[in-house]
Amino acid sequence: MPADASAMEGGAPFTPSNGRGAVLVLAAFSIFSATDAVVKIMTAAMPAPQVTFLVTAAALALLLLHALSTGRLHRLVPRQPSLAFWRALLLALDTLLIHYAFARLPLADAYLIAFLTPILVAVLGFVFLRERLSAIGWAGVLVGFAGVVVALKPGVAPLNLGHAAAFGSAVFFALSLILLRRAKVAETDEALVASLFVVLAPVALSVAAASGGMVMPASADLLLGAVGGAMMLGGHALLVRAFRVGEASVVAPFQYSQIIWGCLYGLILFATPVEMHTLAGAAIIIVSGWLVLK
Repeated sequence: MPADASAMEGGAPFTPSNGRGAVLVLAAFSIFSATDAVVKIMTAAMPAPQVTFLVTAAALALLLLHALSTGRLHRLVPRQPSLAFWRALLLALDTLLIHYAFARLPLADAYLIAFLTPILVAVLGFVFLRERLSAIGWAGVLVGFAGVVVALKPGVAPLNLGHAAAFGSAVFFALSLILLRRAKVAETDEALVASLFVVLAPVALSVAAASGGMVMPASADLLLGAVGGAMMLGGHALLVRAFRVGEASVVAPFQYSQIIWGCLYGLILFATPVEMHTLAGAAIIIVSGWLVLK
């Protein structure tokens, strides 16, 4: 349990809890998977960097509208601007690298490497935050990764820059989660989320402009972008809260649950069949989550 066993934020008391953090992060990753499905639909009509910009800009606009309508605009300004900026930059680099990895590797191979994040968080949490997982907890982290291997059944491909990009993405995401855990209680969730969008939106636009091939979005694309932005906003809000109330090394392994959500969204939206090895991997992942919380 973190040292700040009880705290106040914005006048509302909350009690840190690994169980509550796990529930929140499961919800966050389910929403992120839904956002990925919206992005996949949108990329059929426009380049991926442009889609990233549209979704991020929509998320930022919705956050600003909410803050203005509730008179909480001041909560978007970080009290720790340096920490907020570096976390946002790490997440922006994570996004750019994983998109590059998707272009160079089969999705299964890229996801497999990216899902090293929970293991890296457990190691970094021990080194920088003095968070200690029990032997059962470490077993849960490793079992979860084994479940990902079973679920994805990755192929064997020669090493290239795509593999390095996917690993770099995992490192940057893990570091961003560690920085999030170090954020003081006085820092608002809104400021942490807003700083991400403020950095990511111009970065995505720059990449889209540099890559060329930008297209005029249709009204349907703008609507999907707004939906994706709303889900991105909700997912990051839940992710921030999860890592504020739970220990990073315990909460992070629930990223593996994206395999399960991805299968469900793929079946419902894209008629992608769910194979037996995927179900077996999902079962292993569920067991790993139970072990991590022991």
